[in-house]
Amino acid sequence: MKTVKSSFKVSGAGLMFAAPVEVEIQPSNKKGIRFHINNATIEANVDNVVSTEHCVVVADVKEGAKNKIALIEHFMASCAICSIDALDVYFSSLGFEMPIFDGSAKMWVEKFNEVGIEGDEEEIKTLNDTIVFQKDNSSIVLIPSKDNETTITYSVNFKHKDLKNRWVSLNQKENLNEIIEARTFGYLSDLEKFQAMGYSKGVTIDNTVGLKDDGTYTVPLRSEFEPVKHKILDIIGDLYLTGYNPLKMRANILVKEAGHGYHIQCAKLLKQALNK
Repeated sequence: MKTVKSSFKVSGAGLMFAAPVEVEIQPSNKKGIRFHINNATIEANVDNVVSTEHCVVVADVKEGAKNKIALIEHFMASCAICSIDALDVYFSSLGFEMPIFDGSAKMWVEKFNEVGIEGDEEEIKTLNDTIVFQKDNSSIVLIPSKDNETTITYSVNFKHKDLKNRWVSLNQKENLNEIIEARTFGYLSDLEKFQAMGYSKGVTIDNTVGLKDDGTYTVPLRSEFEPVKHKILDIIGDLYLTGYNPLKMRANILVKEAGHGYHIQCAKLLKQALNK
């Protein structure tokens, strides 16, 4: 079990609703990642996911889902990357989104390393059977491996000349930092529509890579095919809601044209398989 060595506070704004938020991250001697808001506790658990429409939202499902925490995927991915599996996150503001920062996991990973991480390395999980999720044009396959490090290969087919039928792979020894710093993204042409619906209010040029109709981007990329690398970051965070670190499994993960909703459905299958 691993946790941070000391508490720390961070503040910022959410991506979806732009409300200011302050959270305090506290070490824990109890396994699990928990969000605390309005005197309610919400476990970071796939069974508590109530929405994946624009981001991943968890709620106190057993209490009627009256309290919610949104945009947890980058934070959860950061915890997986740093092998942290015991934390308490306290919200001390009216905002209920995790802060977006620069749209990646970079700030969280840097903060965890700055305060320090302590505890024992978790056991590598063995995946005994192949798991296949398929729906429409999307598929997610988890294949058992003899290696002690997970690989993830992600395919997208966006309406963008740089991102058509594009495959990108995570190799933890070679390009993990590029995954960590990969920012969230979206079609620039959709922004006005989403904001009219009440979403994406916190989108700025500092936290989101915009995909333009002419096949270019609104900002320079941090690395080649950065948006696809962000999809890898997303699925790391989503699969960590199983309670098992997806980067600490003997597995190869192949993903074709998926998103948070399908990630979560696959996570439920993975949780069942690992709990047998």
